[in-house]
Amino acid sequence: MTPVARAGVEAAPPVSGPAPDTGGRRLPRTLHPVAWWIWALALATAVSRTANPLLLLLVLAVLGYVVTARRTEAPWARGFKYYLYLALTVVAIRVVFRAVFATGITPRDHFLFSLPHIPTPDWYAGIQIGGPVSLEAVLSAATDGLRLACMLCCIGAANTLANPKRALRVLPGALHELGVAVTVAISVAPQLVQSVQRVARARKLRAGRAKGLKALRGIVVPVLEDALERSLRLAAAMDSRGYGRAGTATRNSRRLTGALMLLGMCGLCAGAYGLLDATAPRFLGLPAMASGAVLCVAGLRLGGRRITRTTYRPDPWRLPEWAVAGSGVLSAVLLFSNLGYNAAELNPSIYPLSWPTLPLVPTVAILLAGTAGFLAPPPSPAQRGHAS
Repeated sequence: MTPVARAGVEAAPPVSGPAPDTGGRRLPRTLHPVAWWIWALALATAVSRTANPLLLLLVLAVLGYVVTARRTEAPWARGFKYYLYLALTVVAIRVVFRAVFATGITPRDHFLFSLPHIPTPDWYAGIQIGGPVSLEAVLSAATDGLRLACMLCCIGAANTLANPKRALRVLPGALHELGVAVTVAISVAPQLVQSVQRVARARKLRAGRAKGLKALRGIVVPVLEDALERSLRLAAAMDSRGYGRAGTATRNSRRLTGALMLLGMCGLCAGAYGLLDATAPRFLGLPAMASGAVLCVAGLRLGGRRITRTTYRPDPWRLPEWAVAGSGVLSAVLLFSNLGYNAAELNPSIYPLSWPTLPLVPTVAILLAGTAGFLAPPPSPAQRGHAS
């Protein structure tokens, strides 16, 4: 309140006039978190369609561009590089497991090296430990690991770009408590990274000379202490806000809600299986998915009655949100439609060993998902500073 208002004098109304000229630039704001999650999950769905290493590397490049262009400086927005480290670890583990648990090589394979063979019992037939390792086996394992790594990076991009606290506000009332638990779980890794960085800076200021394993003790103990303090503060805050309260729902109401949600999830799973498997009966496709969706919505509506929440300044859903979410969904649709390209180009064979091709339509589809880097509005300077 201004000094004039405190003195009892009515403040002058704001002067109306034309909007300030931004020179054709978009005003910075936070994109709706659900739009980022739709975009990332749709891109992960598109990744599951292909094992072409060129397309998978292009997906990683698109993710890196979008994250670099539209991330903030919040704690959860600094962890994408750790998802990349996890992706490299996944690829390495996949290759090592394929080399150790070898399945033999054929005369057409290119021999690389041989590991010591460990004999296995008869009941363990079909898998041998050690033996010759071929180039084809290593490339096949690396490609499978790269596909899983891309999916992990898609989830990491969503965690980096979407504010988990804002995403919690748009959940239905029935999923509020579950959403709080998921939000806390998602926020653990960025908070640990932030704690490690803060402890490392404190050690530098104190002229700590220990490095490597010797410095591990001086870093782990303060980080664990900080994590324990955060847990206690979070528990106190959740208790003061009534987290876990039973509400006004009766036992029969809770049972009916659980039954509706369980049947709805079973319907969604059966519908997804029917859509992915061409040999499944027709009623397992869209009818089962539609029935499951209706049951889930009914369960959410019924369970949300016992929780009353208000939202302060809800996030808007405007044209940029539609554009970002649509770019990801359209990319997945193009990769599943098999229009304009040969489906075999998405999963190139390593027999015979040859360089994979880069099909035009899937490449355009992935680049289309990359347009989210400039379709989304830029974060505001305040968000880049603290991202509250």
